[in-house]
Amino acid sequence: MKIRTLRARPVASLRLSAPRLALLSLLACNACGAFAQTAAATGELLAQNLRAPSLSETVVAATRTPQPLADLVADISIVDRETIETSGATGLADLLARLPGVEFSRNGGPGTTTGVFLRGAESRFTAVYIDGVRIDSQSTGGAPWESIPLGLIDRIEVLRGPAGAVYGSDALGGVVQIFTKRGENGTAPYVGVGIGSRNTTKLEAGISGASGTLDYALGLARDDSKGFNARPIAGQNPDRDGYRSTAGHARVGLQVNAVHRLEGTLMLNDTNSGYDSGLGKDDRNLHTMHALGLNWIAQWSSAYKTRFSITDSRDEYETRPSPYLSDTRLRGYYFQNEWRQGAHLVTAALERREDRLENKPIDAKRSQDALALGYGYNAAGHTVQLNLRHDSDSEFGGKSTGSVAYGYAITPQWRATASVGTAFRAPTLYHRFSEYGVATLRPESSRNAEVALRYAQGNSTFSATLFRNRVSNLISFGGAGTCASSFGCYANTARAEYKGVTFTGSHRLGDVQLHGSIDLQRPRDLDTGKQLARRAKQHATFGADTRLAGWTVGAEVQASGRRFDTVANTNVLGGYTLVNLYASTRIARDYTLLARIDNLADKDYQLARTYATAGRTIYVGVKWAPQ
Repeated sequence: MKIRTLRARPVASLRLSAPRLALLSLLACNACGAFAQTAAATGELLAQNLRAPSLSETVVAATRTPQPLADLVADISIVDRETIETSGATGLADLLARLPGVEFSRNGGPGTTTGVFLRGAESRFTAVYIDGVRIDSQSTGGAPWESIPLGLIDRIEVLRGPAGAVYGSDALGGVVQIFTKRGENGTAPYVGVGIGSRNTTKLEAGISGASGTLDYALGLARDDSKGFNARPIAGQNPDRDGYRSTAGHARVGLQVNAVHRLEGTLMLNDTNSGYDSGLGKDDRNLHTMHALGLNWIAQWSSAYKTRFSITDSRDEYETRPSPYLSDTRLRGYYFQNEWRQGAHLVTAALERREDRLENKPIDAKRSQDALALGYGYNAAGHTVQLNLRHDSDSEFGGKSTGSVAYGYAITPQWRATASVGTAFRAPTLYHRFSEYGVATLRPESSRNAEVALRYAQGNSTFSATLFRNRVSNLISFGGAGTCASSFGCYANTARAEYKGVTFTGSHRLGDVQLHGSIDLQRPRDLDTGKQLARRAKQHATFGADTRLAGWTVGAEVQASGRRFDTVANTNVLGGYTLVNLYASTRIARDYTLLARIDNLADKDYQLARTYATAGRTIYVGVKWAPQ
């Protein structure tokens, strides 16, 4: 395929005047959001997605307890396997950015440093789990988004809004729960191959099934690309910065008897990607990640259920030939109790988390012990969710968080919700023990309030969510202080506010399904009043798909307003609009063909200053999965 050469031309801005915003908000009522599923019986619309989940479908992101969508007050999106396969996304962050309230930044192509912002919150303020296993970096802070293999993911749940009272440290902006496939009756093998621009190849294979009391799912994925020049500016290495990712997962479950189930999960990924440091060398990122979980689930009675989990994760990051190595290890123990009685659900959980960071000369560790209590009620149009949690950290002491949420079905079609909650993030071990660290740093804390109005009838849905999240003791890099470095020290000197409104909805017009979302937000530094780096005040997604002559065809539009690359708002990242097209069809009983064109107009834009993006990308893949 033709390799595109990046051209240095100005990035166009997306300027939204008041009349245009009004028009977009009106369009959102008919062409935004996520599922076009009737909810007249319950008046519930509790998730936005590119597909149509049933209201009886269960989610765990809101309370860490499986609950039907109809019982939740939280703002949640669901991404299923079909959506992942047709998305053609090269990475997890690219896919999530098509959901309401999500933006991302990346220093080059896939495999390079990536940040994800939920409702404008810092990347480290999103708690990420793979099959219940917490993953995090204690050097950079936040999940290693670039090392999570999208090809092995079966389902994603995205919770927007603080959830510290449920998850403890880190969930100031939200939570992302990632699940791999679980085996079902019979045997289901699959093999997929694909090719794309810049000599990109994708290979995947796996098998899942269940027999008697045993279920299993195994998968392998390999992505390879020659990539593009990640930093096409003077003084940088003009080579292509390609990437190679090799990943695998296993999930095995044993239903011992009617009461007890044992389950083990494992995901591994090894990524080798290029980047430019300005030294004229073939700089490489070497990223290794694993997430291992062992679970015992016991249904002691129709009312009482327990879950005990032991988890282990590792995030190892190395650069060559420039020597750098960071190794984060997390160990977790979680014991959850659930008691259901009619419209009531009571939960109680004990949790321990152990963190360790090796980043020479740092070799530090800490632990957190927590007690979490929850109460839920859902009946007669009323929904109540209460949560309270106390965490005791071995370094800074105790921290309590809480949340209160209420929903009311005004009519069978309209529903209103409101919630308030607090959350925190403990300073990373790098924040405290590096040469820039200060041992007396305090946790970053947030207070969030939001209200939402949701509508669902027939093939039309609409929601509007208004939120405000204020963070105090925000850790920033400042001037000289008590740390060992003369360049500056970390300090609890900043405050931030993330506030805005999100419109989502969907509508079926004949044979065409329309969906989309609009986010109008103001992520800002409360002390300076400036816009937070790499986050826009406006961003939106729209899409349409239909069936035509045996094909599923669709189009997507992603738009983002102007952003700044620095907290001082001195370097502008222009707004952009991207158009993507896709089509899929079954070419034989067991074979499916997918074709995509992303960034149809070959738009030049930047997610981080001086770093290039891929330009127009073409991908064609075939998957064999016996029916």
